Amino acid sequence: MVKSPFLVSLIGKVVAKSSRLRGGHGSALPGLVAERIAPNFLKDSLSKLPRGVVVISGTNGKTTTTKMTVELLQTAGLKVLTNPSGSNFTRGVTSSIIMAMRRGKLDADIAVVELDEAHAVHFVNQIAPRYALFLNVLQDQTERFGGIDKTAKLLEKVATKVTDGVILNRDNPIAEIAGSIKVPIKFFGHDPKLDDQLPSDNEMLSGGHKNNQPVDVELVSLSKNKAEYRIDGRIYEASLQLSGVHNIINAAAALALTRMILGKKANNKTLVAALSKVKPAFGRGEIIKIGGYNLDLILIKNPSSFRSALSSQHNPEVDAIMIAINNAAADGRDVSWLKDVNFATLNHVKVVSGAKASDMAKRLRSDGVKVGTVESDIKKALTQFLQESGDKQIFCNYTAMLEIRGLLEKLA
Repeated sequence: MVKSPFLVSLIGKVVAKSSRLRGGHGSALPGLVAERIAPNFLKDSLSKLPRGVVVISGTNGKTTTTKMTVELLQTAGLKVLTNPSGSNFTRGVTSSIIMAMRRGKLDADIAVVELDEAHAVHFVNQIAPRYALFLNVLQDQTERFGGIDKTAKLLEKVATKVTDGVILNRDNPIAEIAGSIKVPIKFFGHDPKLDDQLPSDNEMLSGGHKNNQPVDVELVSLSKNKAEYRIDGRIYEASLQLSGVHNIINAAAALALTRMILGKKANNKTLVAALSKVKPAFGRGEIIKIGGYNLDLILIKNPSSFRSALSSQHNPEVDAIMIAINNAAADGRDVSWLKDVNFATLNHVKVVSGAKASDMAKRLRSDGVKVGTVESDIKKALTQFLQESGDKQIFCNYTAMLEIRGLLEKLA
């Protein structure tokens, strides 16, 4: 067993470099190696941070909300360690620590990490977080979690290890775990008057506003990329670079979490203004310039995220649309959830791709959507799609997004 943090970080960086040279992403492999040669590396590294650890989890929105929170805390002058690649397993966090280390030491005040719901349980058994934010529980990868009740139970276990405070979404079933939490709780949410501007299915609204808890940060109005939040009885307006109503709600979550961490030092006006500078996270609504046109890359992963993307991010004036659906382990093997999405708002999808291209094309046609090319090979499909003129949108799930983004980076 290796005890020297310097040696562990050195080995990890060599592993990462070797992985990239072989064409891999190298985001989680250094952490996997570190877990085997130094089982206490994660705990020993994070326990030394003066302001501790913050965990962000939930079904949708982890990566973007983590990025927002990190940048808000940086605005307040804190040095923040995070896992920016979106590798949200414990080994992904360990990899981020390795890559951030200089001579075996971390120069950070606080760690803000996003974690998959199941891996969050393993993580907090090693290091107790000071704060946690639970965004939502929604239908996702039922073969792993078995439904929203079991997912909520996982996050409830995480909450038992939190020492200082928890932020919950008032308008989601995750709010129901509040009664079992022993540390201070604050909520974020949206004004019920906005229900008609949000996806109206039960999974997105979670049965409506059954929880009447007061919220620390409340979304009170939204229009495209502009929003107003009520904080401490005052209204603050924000202009976001992030598209989609889900990100406007995620911003409320990030504000509530940052306010809890900073306490009396939180400056609401400064924090809301900082939101306007946050750019989309890796593959989450990125707009890439290709051949003089804009290409909007939109990550979807389950019924609620696809419905939300179609309702708030689909632009009817876009010239061409592509959808790519895989069913790798990281995506969830079962894609039957596609039946829960209404695609009737789409007129014509130029290209359908990915391992489950035929299933996706069949689902589109059943909703009366015209389908052009069906090509399972993403590289071939993307090459053909990019020959279309005009602005474009690609809706894709996780592993499809990684492949598409890698191909686009070579062309952009």
